[in-house]
Amino acid sequence: MKIFDLIVIGSGAGLNVAAGAAEQGLKVAMVEESAMGGTCLNRGCIPSKMIITSAEMAENIHRASEFGLSAKVNKINFKQVTERANNTVDADSRSIEKNICAGNNPVLFKGNGKFVDRYVVEVNGERIKGKKIVIAAGARTSIPVISGLDKVPYMTSTGALRQTVLPKSMIIIGGGYIAVELGFFYAELGTKITVLQRNTALVPREDKEVSNLITELWRKRYTIFTGTDITNVEKKGKEIVATVKTGNSIKKIGAEKLLVAAGVRPNSDTLQVEKTGVKTNKEGFIPVNRFMETNVKNIWALGDIVGRYMFRHSANLEAGCVLKNILGKKKAIDYYPMPHSIFTSPQIAAVGLTEQEAQEQKKKYVISKYHYNQTAKGVAMAEKHGFVKLIIDKNTKEILGCHIIGPDASLLLPEVCVAMKAGRKKALDLLRDTVHVHPALSEVVQRAALNVRL
Repeated sequence: MKIFDLIVIGSGAGLNVAAGAAEQGLKVAMVEESAMGGTCLNRGCIPSKMIITSAEMAENIHRASEFGLSAKVNKINFKQVTERANNTVDADSRSIEKNICAGNNPVLFKGNGKFVDRYVVEVNGERIKGKKIVIAAGARTSIPVISGLDKVPYMTSTGALRQTVLPKSMIIIGGGYIAVELGFFYAELGTKITVLQRNTALVPREDKEVSNLITELWRKRYTIFTGTDITNVEKKGKEIVATVKTGNSIKKIGAEKLLVAAGVRPNSDTLQVEKTGVKTNKEGFIPVNRFMETNVKNIWALGDIVGRYMFRHSANLEAGCVLKNILGKKKAIDYYPMPHSIFTSPQIAAVGLTEQEAQEQKKKYVISKYHYNQTAKGVAMAEKHGFVKLIIDKNTKEILGCHIIGPDASLLLPEVCVAMKAGRKKALDLLRDTVHVHPALSEVVQRAALNVRL
């Protein structure tokens, strides 16, 4: 049995740990059953944002008349849209694998890895042992228990990204991040979408004003059912038909395609982590301490399988922390402040507490909200609904949370994050006092800060 200083399972953010440890002279094994690069590169953030860019362009063309222009989308080469993304990420993934295989450290073990003992992993019948282990094996789509679902063809996000023919209609089960991103993409290019959401609002983890607004706007554009219970799905002719209970009524909804985007579940079960003694919680996620250590000595975990922040940028941060700890430079993880964005329409970005979380934690806070159309650039863009919402601690002036919905939300948020990182108690003043370009959209952030009344 081959023995390594370190075994890393998963080649997403885990690759950062493997490469960094190898550079420092550790003998490293990398285990990956799928394409190199993990979820983000192959079936997540990179390909999804590439195809969504096409939808954003289509949306701008559809709005041309608002700006005195006559324009329309004459033809959509849907195959080109998706292949542009998939050819790019596939080439990148192959390049990563080629570069790893060209060297002798890390050593790549391609296949489904599973634990057979505390520090022993089996891949394709071969057993390898690691003095230290990093579990970064991610998560997969969670398939809800719905009568008939196992008997009909359906897509997860992985399949939705690789379609080459634009469907005429689609049912989307779920209303979270993935559902609203892919739903926007398909709808803007011409698919008639029907969203079936169990919760009463879309993206319910967002601040309540944000989730309420996007739900309201989507009701005007698409077919949405919230507070639903899907009792059955079946194939009828060329359509997939879902039986949905909403309130006191029962509806049957048919579509050409079915997309399941109802959350994720960790891959701890496929790894058989119980054979290491590593504990998991009731959802299967692996609890770790502030050093990303599991309950077993010399075994760390990071990324989606931990279930803390399920973003690639948070996984990269965790990977940096884990690498330092493996190399003996003891370092606790510092997530503050952890932002995220949802690339749908309208775009959403947020950092810190939602208002409902602030209420649950009994914070004494004030709210400042400023709308895009209260700025010159917002008016120029004909933006009617977007806003920046700040949640400020009444006593310390700390920015507890920032929530943005509207064009370029993901680009407006970082200055808030930088201010928060610079100092919890001086972030608000930094936003107020920094000179902003006029008339740029970023003025909406500054004016939200200037509008705070303590």
